[in-house]
Amino acid sequence: MSKEKNMIENSIIARNSTGKKARSLNFTYPTLEAVEFAYRAGFDSIHLDGEHGAFSPPEIDNMVAAAHMGGMTVTCRPRNFEPTEIIMWLDRGIQGIMAPHVETGEQAEALVEACLFDPRGHRSWGTHRGTEFNDTEILSSRFGGRKNFTEFANDNMLIFAQVESHKGYENLNDILAVENLTAITYGHFDLALSMHMPGEGLGNPKIDAIQADMEVRSRAAGKGLMSDYFVMVNLQDLITQNGRNFVKANANEVFPK
Repeated sequence: MSKEKNMIENSIIARNSTGKKARSLNFTYPTLEAVEFAYRAGFDSIHLDGEHGAFSPPEIDNMVAAAHMGGMTVTCRPRNFEPTEIIMWLDRGIQGIMAPHVETGEQAEALVEACLFDPRGHRSWGTHRGTEFNDTEILSSRFGGRKNFTEFANDNMLIFAQVESHKGYENLNDILAVENLTAITYGHFDLALSMHMPGEGLGNPKIDAIQADMEVRSRAAGKGLMSDYFVMVNLQDLITQNGRNFVKANANEVFPK
């Protein structure tokens, strides 16, 4: 990536265009070294979990910059779908939003409008990485001006609604009817909680049946699932599981006296 190139084409969309899912590494805490390791390992993108993780705006800035240097798009799960929350992430250069706890069509519409520039939405223009730092020279030379950049940004944005409550399930048709919503995703633990079944999740017949119905209806509406676009593994799971494998494999190593 050249010094003048901040925003990149969405690497997930690029991978999908070849008929393949992208490979994404999920972070719940900031670590620049692991972003570089992800690039070296061949990941296509990284994902930042801002709902259950801990990221400050400067930390997001640094991780997005590092990912872009490796040609990897960054997606995120913000804390909520409020426009002020969404724009904080988009201004840092995020190219995909997985919004939690979407329960109505109105909320899905508000999510889409916060993610996309006019005429497809009402995203606010910022002056940070997400808009090439409002650098007139770069916006003109690379994109042909701000208007063309807004079209580039819209075309490279992925918008996922996480439907993870029974109320959201009841309003699924309204959510799926929202134009420019990319796809939906689940949240089986929270769905179970909303149905007064704490501790349940995948494997519970009621939860499995609801999520199967959600998938069928989403595909019929032309949306599909977030998992159609990329497969994701958690950084902590890689460390923990591979660490356990290493510990077990070396459990009987003898100290030479």
